[in-house]
Amino acid sequence: MSVRTRFAPSPTGVLHIGGVRTALFCYLYAKRHGGQFVLRIEDTDRERSTQGSVDAILEGMSWLGLEADEGPFFQTRRFDRYREVLDDWLEKGHAYYCYCTREELDELREAQRAAGLKPRYDGRWRDRTGPREGVDPVIRFRNPLEGEVVIDDAVRGLVSVANAELDDLIIARSDGTPTYNFTVIVDDADMGITHVIRGDDHLSNTPRQINMLRALGATPPRYAHVPMILGADGARLSKRHGAVNVIDYRERGYLPEALLNYLVRLGWSHGDQELFSMDEMIALFDLDDVNAAASTFNPEKLNWINQQYIQSAHVDRLTAMLAQHLTSHGLDPAAGPALADVVEAYRDRAVTMREMAEDSAYLFADEIALDEKAAKKHLRPVVAEPLAALRDALAASDDWQPEALGNVVEGVAESLGLGMGKVGQPARVAVTGSGASPGLGDTLALVGKSRTLARLERALGYIEDRAKS
Repeated sequence: MSVRTRFAPSPTGVLHIGGVRTALFCYLYAKRHGGQFVLRIEDTDRERSTQGSVDAILEGMSWLGLEADEGPFFQTRRFDRYREVLDDWLEKGHAYYCYCTREELDELREAQRAAGLKPRYDGRWRDRTGPREGVDPVIRFRNPLEGEVVIDDAVRGLVSVANAELDDLIIARSDGTPTYNFTVIVDDADMGITHVIRGDDHLSNTPRQINMLRALGATPPRYAHVPMILGADGARLSKRHGAVNVIDYRERGYLPEALLNYLVRLGWSHGDQELFSMDEMIALFDLDDVNAAASTFNPEKLNWINQQYIQSAHVDRLTAMLAQHLTSHGLDPAAGPALADVVEAYRDRAVTMREMAEDSAYLFADEIALDEKAAKKHLRPVVAEPLAALRDALAASDDWQPEALGNVVEGVAESLGLGMGKVGQPARVAVTGSGASPGLGDTLALVGKSRTLARLERALGYIEDRAKS
């Protein structure tokens, strides 16, 4: 049997972290077993579904490289098929029209609550016939009254639910549109889905879906309900924890393979290994190794993994990404040193590519702002003489390479009997605007001679004004 998994998001919002992990697990399981990964857009909620959300989902999947073998399929294009099954079930007795009014159902629920019972439909139209004047009926599935549904869940083990606990689910609304639980089972059966990997918030739907699949004459797939992702505070992951549009992670400068590497480790492990290539993930991933406990989203761990990928990525790829982020910050990538040189200087320091662009922005701007705290600490009147001496020495230097420039700074410090920090740190603040950068020789080489001299001159003017005041 060929393995077929599906990722089936609803286009009522953006593609977020929890959805990406589900898609990744589905993708990896299918690929490991030489099967197919299907993408299905469950857009039957017409009021909330938007084309913008569809586009966001497809863009996110493409950026991550989670390309579907089939799809995307759209449920709204399959309404004729759903109607066909509904009519067949009505004829065979698997479904029936329910003419309850909203007021009647509200009264039923209130009475059940008052009696300490779980609110549920009581099946009052199971064996009645309509029509009922003035009421547009819904269609309900005639759920078995006896026996139980046993789910052999690949993550949670055996889960049993008595049919007596399940009421007769609405499978078509009064306007005729099919509902989620019904369309899902028709699609899974028609598309030959063998394994349904999804969040454990869907577990309560599964017994009803299995009963409906059997009514359809289909073999239920193997289910794997993956535990939710929690924030550091133990609450379900939400926007405040970082569960934002996955494209936001691209805009923040994360590499897609780093994000996938992080997400695969949220609930799955292979020994103590932390970093996995996509080929390794495919070769090693198994549902048997998925943890039944919830996982906690840790931004610091994601940052660490992303930094590892930045350190090992090909320079040409990082150069292109750096150019995009500089441009988004209003900087001209051609207005500074070679981007490949910037990447090599910063790849061991930057956590994200956006951070690399922000930290190296001084290399692409004619005018830079001095960090107030750094300037107050390091650009004091006492460093005016060392900075002036360094300016003169650098102006006389014909060798504008990192090692030579480092030697110039050391020479000035030595000649004045000062430690390197007394000259180097004021110079760093003067030419970068802040107190942090790569090695000073590398920094000066990247800034360039004319900009370095101009910025040292400006710093001397700043010190002079400070001394006067």
